[in-house]
Formats: sequence, C-alpha cells, structure tokens
Amino acid sequence: MPQRDAPSEPPSSASVSTRFFPVSTALLPYVSTIYLTEVTVPRGGRVEDYLHPEWANLRFVEGDLPRAAIGGGTALDAPRFIATGPTSKACYFSAGNMRTWGIGILPMGWAKFIPLAAEDLADRFTDGNAHPAFTRFSSLAQSLRQMNDVEAAALSIDDYFSRLLADAPPDDPAILAAHVALVDDDLSSVAGLAEKLSMSERSIERLSHRAFGFPPKLLLRRQRFLRSLGRFMLDPSMAWIDTMDHHYYDQAQFTRDFQRFMGMSPRDYAARPKPILGSAAFARAAAAGAAVQGLHRPAG
Repeated sequence: MPQRDAPSEPPSSASVSTRFFPVSTALLPYVSTIYLTEVTVPRGGRVEDYLHPEWANLRFVEGDLPRAAIGGGTALDAPRFIATGPTSKACYFSAGNMRTWGIGILPMGWAKFIPLAAEDLADRFTDGNAHPAFTRFSSLAQSLRQMNDVEAAALSIDDYFSRLLADAPPDDPAILAAHVALVDDDLSSVAGLAEKLSMSERSIERLSHRAFGFPPKLLLRRQRFLRSLGRFMLDPSMAWIDTMDHHYYDQAQFTRDFQRFMGMSPRDYAARPKPILGSAAFARAAAAGAAVQGLHRPAG
C-alpha cells in the first residue's frame, strides 16, 4: 500500500461532505446505504484517505477521477464506474474535485444482483462499464449525471435496484443467516459459526468464498478488527487499548491485525488526517447505525 514518511495535510480550503440515504424496505437485506460524497479542493489540490475493509460497493464518479490502490502497489486512476468487491485490505485513495454516488452492496445483495462469485473480485476493483457482471448498471450512471436534485437522485437509485428484484435469483437464506452470525459480537470461531448455521465447516467454507469473498476464519478476524476500528472512528481521543474488541488476547495481537488489514500501525493511522472517512463515520452511524459498512446489521 502506498505510504508516506509523514501524513499529508488536506488543503486548508478543501471541503468534503458525505450524505447517507436510507434504502426502502424491500432493499434492506441487499443494500446497506446509498451515499453521496462531494469533494471540493483548490485547483490542482487533492485529499487523501484510506478506506477500511468493507463489503462490496458500486461508485459513480463525476469530476476528477480518484486514484486508488487496494492493499499495496501504485495508485492508479479509477474508472468512472468503480465496482469493488469485498475487501480485507485498506484502499488508499486520493481525490480532487469530484462528486461520487455510492451504493453499499451487502453479501445478500451481491448474490442477488451480481452474477459473479464474491471471491472473484475480492480485494479488487474493476471498470463497471467494461465488466459483464456490472454492465446492467451503466444506464444508472448515465441517468445520475443528468440529475441535480440530490434527493431525487437517491430515490432513483433505490427505485432502480428495487426494479431489479423482479428478475433476480431467489434468496439463499444461508447467506443472511451467516451474515447475521458474523455481526454477532460473541461469535469467535468457525466451529461456532457452523453450529449457529447447522452446517458443516466445509459447507461454511464454500459459502464464505462464494458470497462473502474470503475464508470464514479471515472474515471473523476482520469483524473483530472492524469492531475495534469502529469505536476509534467515533471517538479518536480513545487510546487503542480501550477500543480493542474483547476477543483480542493482547495489544500485540491487535497491532498485528491492524497491520494486516490497514497496512500500517495503529499509531501511524491515528496520526494521519482522515478528511473523508473521519466525518463519514459519524454520518454513517447516525443514518445506518454503524460507523463502518462491515458492521452493518442486515435485515431480512
């Protein structure tokens, strides 16, 4: 992951806002939130941030293209329509003047709307206009570019996904049950997950790769980490030891997880400006009940 010797401060006159919009009842099992991020910076300026591990997202960008890299390597220009699979690594990105509509896709939504195993796009993003699994959403991107009314645009996204339900494949109840179990703070083992779902561990493994993108053991580790990170995002004054999930044995284990999932130490992350994700965590918690998408509790 691209890193710097010292955090780069966002331009003093930069303006960043993220709004979250609730989804209709029919979409609650499939979509976490619809959101709009707007960034305004002085000419030539950019802001930087790190997206934490999350479920899948579809993003439609107007204005300057962001540059991004998931988990390492050189940051590249992202496409206008960014389709991102579930992630287990942070995504570095920098943004200029842009307006981006996003749709958070839960595991049930991935199985419902995306004809592709989640593991096939795990820790990756692709051009949604070019990838056959996402081309059905290209017309949505075009319609959003013609809309200036933010509330109407959010409703049009909701309506678009609601119409897709008519021809979508039937739900797999095991996916919802597994997701509900994963956000249970007390769950700590694959054996416990198998017991909750009344499935063999081998069956859990197959389901996990297909619908969630990763092995179940890694998903449980990711959830433990996100619970800790979520507390910090809502109160950055907290010491890391006070944010740690109760399933951590000690701070060294937490630090190893932080390095695995964010690509840096907790101290380095705390020192970095968070011009987009910092305020977005509060807005998301108020609108959807969780500071980060990976902690979103599915309905269904």
